[in-house]
Amino acid sequence: MLPLLIISCSQGAKKRSFPKEKFTIDLLLPTSPVKNQGSSSLCWVYAMLATIESEHIIQGDSVNLSADYVARMYLYEQARRRQFLPQRVARLERPITTRGMSTMTLDLIKTYGLQHYDAYHSEPDMDYNVLCRRLDRSKKVDELLDKSIGTLPKQVFMFGVRYTPYEFARSVCMPEEYTAVTSFLHHPLHESFPLEVPDNYFHDTFLNITAKDIIPCIVNSLKKGHPVCWEGDVSEPLFSFEHGYAMLDDEARQWTEKDRQEAFEHFQTTDDHCMEIVGIAHDQHGKRFFLCKNSWGTDNPYHGFMFLSEPYVYMKTIALVGTNL
Repeated sequence: MLPLLIISCSQGAKKRSFPKEKFTIDLLLPTSPVKNQGSSSLCWVYAMLATIESEHIIQGDSVNLSADYVARMYLYEQARRRQFLPQRVARLERPITTRGMSTMTLDLIKTYGLQHYDAYHSEPDMDYNVLCRRLDRSKKVDELLDKSIGTLPKQVFMFGVRYTPYEFARSVCMPEEYTAVTSFLHHPLHESFPLEVPDNYFHDTFLNITAKDIIPCIVNSLKKGHPVCWEGDVSEPLFSFEHGYAMLDDEARQWTEKDRQEAFEHFQTTDDHCMEIVGIAHDQHGKRFFLCKNSWGTDNPYHGFMFLSEPYVYMKTIALVGTNL
C-alpha cells in the first residue's frame, strides 16, 4: 500500500474550494510515462494508447506509442475527404478537428497502422488547433502535416526488427482484442448500438450493459491485471486536475441508472475526456477511488495522475474500453 497525499478534453481552470484528501493506493498497474496532449482534444488517442501500452508492460513488453502518428492519420483522412467533395458540399462540412472517441483510435490503428513514439512525435510547442485551421484552408495536406508534425518514417524499427506500420500495429494491438461498453436506458440491454455523442464521428458501437455492472467491470478488470480506458464527463465542479481528484457534490446519495439516463439526456453528463484507469485506492474515510493516468502533463500533486471517486465514475462514465470487460 502506497500513501499519497471549458468542457473539453483539454485542461480548463475551475475555481472552487476543495476538501483535503489523503489517498492510499490498494492496487496499481504499471504504466508508460505521463504525456501532455497540450491544447489539443486528443485525450481519446492518448488514453487508448496508454491502455495498450500498459497491457504490454504487464506482459513484460515495453512499448511507447505515437499519439502524433494516429492524430496525423485522422487529420489526413478528414482533409483528403474534403478535397474530393464538391465545393458546395465541402463548405457544409464540419471544420477539421482533433476530437473523437477512444474506440476511433482502434479504428485508425486498424486502417493506418502505428508508429513508436521515439520514431514519430511532434515538437512540444506544436499547436494542433492551429494545424486544423490551416488544413481547413490548404490543399497541400501532406506538405503541411510534414512541416507541422514531422515527416513520416516508412518503417518501424523495434528491438532489431523492421516492421511496416501495419505489421507493428498487429504486433501491438488487434482491434478485436478490445471490448467497448456503455450503459444507458434508451437502448436494449446486451445489444450494441452507435453511441449518440457528438464526438462519435465513426459511428462506433458499444455494448449496452446494466449500470450496476459499471463498477464491477472496472474492478474485476484491474484485479485481473488489465487497465481500462475511461471516457466520461469532467464538467462537475469537484473535478480538479490541480487538486488531483474528482468527486460529486453529493457523494452520499444513492445514484441510480435513471439518474444516469436523466443526466445524459439533459446534457449534464457529456463526453468530455478520456483517461486510463490503472488502479484502486481509498481516502482517509475509507471511500473507494479509481486511479487514472491523465494526459495533461505532470503538474499536479500526483504527477499527472488523478483519483476519481466511485460515485463519480458510476454517474459520469460515458464508455469503457478494455480487453477484459
